[in-house]
Amino acid sequence: MLIDGGIGFDAAKIGEHARRVEAEGYDGAWAAETGHDPLVTLAIAAGATERLELGTGITVAFGRSPMITATMANDVQLLSKGRLLLGLGSQIKPHIERRYSMPWSHPAARMREYIQAMHAIWDNWYDGTKLDFKGDFYTFNLMTPFFNPGPNPYGRPKVFLAAVGALMTEVAGEVADGILVHGFTTEQYLREVTLPAIAKGLAKSGRERSSFQVSYPGFVVTGDTDEQMEKATVAVKAQIAFYASTPAYRGVLELHGWGDLQSELHPLSKQGEWAKMGGLISDDVLNTFAVVAPRKEVASRVRERFGDVIDRFSFYMPYKLEPELLAEMLAGFRA
Repeated sequence: MLIDGGIGFDAAKIGEHARRVEAEGYDGAWAAETGHDPLVTLAIAAGATERLELGTGITVAFGRSPMITATMANDVQLLSKGRLLLGLGSQIKPHIERRYSMPWSHPAARMREYIQAMHAIWDNWYDGTKLDFKGDFYTFNLMTPFFNPGPNPYGRPKVFLAAVGALMTEVAGEVADGILVHGFTTEQYLREVTLPAIAKGLAKSGRERSSFQVSYPGFVVTGDTDEQMEKATVAVKAQIAFYASTPAYRGVLELHGWGDLQSELHPLSKQGEWAKMGGLISDDVLNTFAVVAPRKEVASRVRERFGDVIDRFSFYMPYKLEPELLAEMLAGFRA
């Protein structure tokens, strides 16, 4: 199991942060798209590291043309000497239409075509295949030598797709190299919904499970004292409540018979009752969504629950843990 960390955006310290993540022994590091472009972050991180895989978690696909994404990803693949993991996500309709002023429709079908279009573009650059992509959402049939970067000696980047629902998960299995599982996912959901959908998609593309990676940012509640454990519990319950209030994630709750929890939390989210929302997350719900364990037992608990399901794991901890304690926890995965 590969263990990944993260890289935040600090214009003066991206390289320093990336070097530290690599030195601490992580296999990869993900940069998020919030107020900054993750591919820019990773372009800087690429020059500061040597072996660390660098992933976008996520790049908002529908906010960009596939040509723009293919171009930027190709550049970071070159700069990192083949270490880019291009994580794509659809975002949600209000953000695509109102924040990006871009079209939204049929997200699973559009995402399948988006990734296929990027592959057609890379085929043109790398293999000289004529660019003649015609789909329902995207058309690309013009590429002159002036705009063609030429072959990439490190090949095309691996593409990961963020998915929760079965349809988008199937698309990941069909056209991507891996899936970015949402943190609001349980072991049962992974086994009963995610993996079967991946298998269905892989079958369509004639590939084996061994060619595909499942990356999971799992909630972890840990600490060395009762005070630390309580602080972590409150923070993780609040984050679970935030996701549980979102209608798009109701299916995860319904699998466990907790659909009514979403109905209870959603109105509270509209009222900004964040503290009250966290109080509605029972210990049963917490333990289903999170690994709750003393720091020295986290690695064994993660392996026990997810060792045969996922390929990459990262710590989803919406609270602060001292760097030396985090390093010791990471070391547990190497034992």
